[in-house]
Amino acid sequence: MTQEKLRNFAAPQIDASPTARESWRLFGIMAEFVEATERLAPIRPAVSIFGSARIAPGHPYYQQAERVARLLSDAGFNVITGGGPGIMEAASKGAFQGKSASVGLNIQLPQEQQSNPYQNISLSFRHFFARKVAFVKFAAAYVVLPGGFGTLDELTEALTLIQTGKGRRIPLILMHAPFWGGLLDWFRERLVAEGMIAAEDLDLLQVIDEPEQAVDAIFKHYEGRGFGPLPHEHELLLNL
Repeated sequence: MTQEKLRNFAAPQIDASPTARESWRLFGIMAEFVEATERLAPIRPAVSIFGSARIAPGHPYYQQAERVARLLSDAGFNVITGGGPGIMEAASKGAFQGKSASVGLNIQLPQEQQSNPYQNISLSFRHFFARKVAFVKFAAAYVVLPGGFGTLDELTEALTLIQTGKGRRIPLILMHAPFWGGLLDWFRERLVAEGMIAAEDLDLLQVIDEPEQAVDAIFKHYEGRGFGPLPHEHELLLNL
C-alpha cells in the first residue's frame, strides 16, 4: 500500500489541455526573439533583401538580386534574407561571395521553403511575426525584388511601421519598375485618391532598377549620420 502511494505521488498528471500548451508555446516565441537579438545585434549595418522563392537561377530577377547583394556586401553591409530558394538564394549567394556576412532568417513551412547553402549566420523561426521583427529591427534598408504574398507582407509591414511612426525611417527600395508599376498606380488611384493614405506616404518608396544606384541611394540616405539607430530610433526599435 505504501509503495503504491509513493508511485502515485511520484507520477503527477501533466496538464495537456490546449490552454497549457499555448502557455508553454509562449516560451518558444520568446526564445526566437532572444536568439535573434543576441545573434544579429553585432551584424550592423545590414540590408534586408526580399523576393520570390520561385525564381530559378539564371532568371533576370535572380541575377539582379545576386548583383545588388554582392555590391552591398563589398560596400560593408551584411545582407539579411529569408534564407530560402529563389531570390533569397540569389541574394544570399551574392553576399556570401562578398566581404560581409550573409544572414538567413529561415522559416519552417510545410512546403516550398528549403534553406540555401550560402549563409554565414543561419537562424530558424517557427513564427512569421518574430521573423518579420528581425528583418526590420536590424536593417538599415530594405531592397525588395519581385515576389508574391510573402514579399508584399514584408514590404507592407515596413511601410506601416514607418508611416505610423512605430519604426525608424529607412530606405525602402523596389527593384524592377515594370513589376511594381501596377501596384504603385493602384496606390495612387485608389489609396491616395480615396484618402486612405496621404500622397506623401508614397515618398517612403523608391523605385530603382540598377544595383549600383540602389547602393548609392542607401549611402545617400545616411549622409551626415551613422548607419546605426539614433537615440530616439533606439526607443522605436525597442517598441516595435
